[in-house]
Amino acid sequence: MAPSHALRCCKRALNWVPVLFINLVVAWSYYAYVVELCVCNYLVIFHIFLAMFIWSYWKTIWSKPASPSTAFALPRAEKEMYEKEQRAEVQQEILKKVARNLPVYTRTAGGAIRYCDFCQVIKPDRCHHCSSCEKCVLKMDHHCPWVNNCVGFSNYKFFILFLAYATLYCAVICATVVQYFIKFWTKQLPDTHAKFHILFLFFVAALFFISIVSLYSYHMWLVGKNRTTIEAFRGPVFANGPDKNGFSLGFKRNIADVFGEEAKYWIFPVFSSQGDGHSFVTRLVHIDPEQANSVLQQNGKMFVFLFFPYIQVVIFFLLTIVLISVVNLISPVAGETNLSVVADDEPHTEGENKEKTGMQLLFVFFYYICFFVQVSLPLCHFFVPAFIFAKQIICNYVTFVTC
Repeated sequence: MAPSHALRCCKRALNWVPVLFINLVVAWSYYAYVVELCVCNYLVIFHIFLAMFIWSYWKTIWSKPASPSTAFALPRAEKEMYEKEQRAEVQQEILKKVARNLPVYTRTAGGAIRYCDFCQVIKPDRCHHCSSCEKCVLKMDHHCPWVNNCVGFSNYKFFILFLAYATLYCAVICATVVQYFIKFWTKQLPDTHAKFHILFLFFVAALFFISIVSLYSYHMWLVGKNRTTIEAFRGPVFANGPDKNGFSLGFKRNIADVFGEEAKYWIFPVFSSQGDGHSFVTRLVHIDPEQANSVLQQNGKMFVFLFFPYIQVVIFFLLTIVLISVVNLISPVAGETNLSVVADDEPHTEGENKEKTGMQLLFVFFYYICFFVQVSLPLCHFFVPAFIFAKQIICNYVTFVTC
């Protein structure tokens, strides 16, 4: 038992590494923006978005995932019968008997009652067992390693606001630092260590902005459809069959289901979602089978989201080409200027060229580190091995440079 407990403690400690990484990046960005650059004209809006970002981020982290109530646990007599029974058919009859008094309408792919053997409860609609949290989570969307927590009914609104304010935070940095970034490449800034903060701050903010805004757009699309990430890939199964839109009640009601009916609470990370997480209104329960079949035939026609991670990789391929082109365009101009000014000073020109080449290599190295980190952010939710893409891109670029 001791080794198992020790391994579990190590695993829990390692789970906080992504959270520590995010906080270190935010702390460094604050130092670079406020201390090194000190963009005084935008400090107020910068601190507003930073405060809302940190507030929603830590609310997402510390909100305990909601679990099914004891009403969904088997009564003592039925539990003993269920554990003693070996036949699956009889076990299902026991579960169906108990589920008659519960607001449970979804089933397994085979039409059976959804029961968690680990938590020993009948799963409410949209509830799933998380192996990382080791519990059943109400309206589970996914387990996010960047917040070291399950995103579900209790904190899904906080997660959406976290993505929104992170996007705005990165956008403010990019919009206000781009002028200094241009001066950096045109050698109009003083030769101090602050220029390296400008370079890294701009690209880190830009890369995280593209990554987070894509993930935020995807989740807002899910909110508009009243789906979870799990339901987007595997639709919930009702008595009439699977239906990804089974919980959709129209765009306005879908938005209110997550953010609440009072719009004044929408922008603040305070809980305002509707319901208790145990039961949800569904459009397929109280309609006749023929109407249900006609509804089911309209589902499954939107598969663009399946290619969402790959679209983002293509975008970054194009972004890489643009950035390399910019670097290659700037370098010859700088080299020609130096040659015309100090044409008789050959060692000085060669030294500047070496310095420029070193800056390019440093820029490319840091860019792909950020590329790997930020691409893995949304792709980890789609189980796509992002490191393969990053590794292949780096190898291709190294081959290109050495040619």
